[in-house]
Amino acid sequence: MADIEKAKAAFNRFDADGDGQVTAEEFKHAMAEMGDPYVTGPVAEAVIKAKDTDHDGKMSFDEFWQALQA
Repeated sequence: MADIEKAKAAFNRFDADGDGQVTAEEFKHAMAEMGDPYVTGPVAEAVIKAKDTDHDGKMSFDEFWQALQA
């Protein structure tokens, strides 16, 4: 099981505007800042879609946390 405080810190690195949701664009930007410039728009969209259980086009912390538990 993942540590929820570490998970919150990691999620916050992706949630650039602090609205509690990570968009594909925020994901792509955060990955580039962490040294992975190869995450393209379509890749970021696929990652978010895979974790987006409520199908709103964004990843919430709860969805992020659930993905860590799998």
